[in-house]
Amino acid sequence: MGAGSIVGDWKTIDDETGKTKSIVRITKTADGEFEGQVIEILHSDRGPNPKCDKCPGEFKGKPVKGLVILWGLKEDKENQYKGGEILDPTKGKIYKAKVELLENGKLKVRGFIGFALIGRSQFWEPAS
Repeated sequence: MGAGSIVGDWKTIDDETGKTKSIVRITKTADGEFEGQVIEILHSDRGPNPKCDKCPGEFKGKPVKGLVILWGLKEDKENQYKGGEILDPTKGKIYKAKVELLENGKLKVRGFIGFALIGRSQFWEPAS
């Protein structure tokens, strides 16, 4: 993971429980957008291999491990990315997303509906 880059493996920290839930690998796609895929489940209240039972459309019933849960992010300005969407596999909802690489090396991942002021933030930590 390069300095100043969101590309790499990140531990997702649940904003409600404080538990580390999974490892998400963020990559840059061929079209220059960023996406995040769940590569490992670390904690789940639904067993070691949870499925996306409440998820809409093409996500419904798929295993969470291997699922792309963050997509369409574009770099806006230095260390800030927006225009994407994020899937909450537990609640089965898709939110608008923006991501900021903080000075402390963590990612601030914000999911929201409508305006960015109304939503939830998680702070993801580097997995390496």
